[in-house]
Amino acid sequence: MSFNKEKIDLPREKLERKGVSSLKDEELLAVILRTGYKGKNVLQLAKEILNQYPVQDFVRIPLSKLRDIKGMGRSKACAIAAAVELVKRGLDKDIISIKKPTDILPYVFDIRTRNKECFLVFYLNARNEILKREFVSVGILTASLVHPREVFNSAITQAAASVIFVHNHPSGNSNPSEEDISITKRLSSAGEILGIEVLDHIIVTKTDFFSMKAKGII
Repeated sequence: MSFNKEKIDLPREKLERKGVSSLKDEELLAVILRTGYKGKNVLQLAKEILNQYPVQDFVRIPLSKLRDIKGMGRSKACAIAAAVELVKRGLDKDIISIKKPTDILPYVFDIRTRNKECFLVFYLNARNEILKREFVSVGILTASLVHPREVFNSAITQAAASVIFVHNHPSGNSNPSEEDISITKRLSSAGEILGIEVLDHIIVTKTDFFSMKAKGII
């Protein structure tokens, strides 16, 4: 049995004994990669990859970038890309109904640690089922970047009854700025005119969140 094979058996055995949630990030990645390459075992390769691309960045790494990593190769790159895509599709289909706006939080993991502000819109039907999740803007949140026209054109196309806004604060401070509040009130007013309710605007950080609905801002 090769050195690489012995190393990959460890995360797999740990997974079987203690469950998948017990594995560290590099161990999970090692299970997907299966083998390392000459001079570097699979756990070392997994750690090296995660040093270059933190796990939260995997949802947006193009296949070409993965293939450029030493020791990766076509097969490993395709395995990672397929695993990420499977998770993304599962998230899209997993939500049936949102009972309260903060139920959306598990589905915005991909923006919580980004170093740029991202503005997401969730479009819901009359039964509070998710119709679509859409990125509206990336960059510092301003009225020019987040315009009611873009937000509600999609809402109308989706026949949405309501929307939930989510954006991240890379600073780690989840409190809304004056601009955040102003934009939210502007969008809420536009929604009232169109008959599309703004259920909440949630600001997320890596470890915290702020609900404008819960705080009575909207």
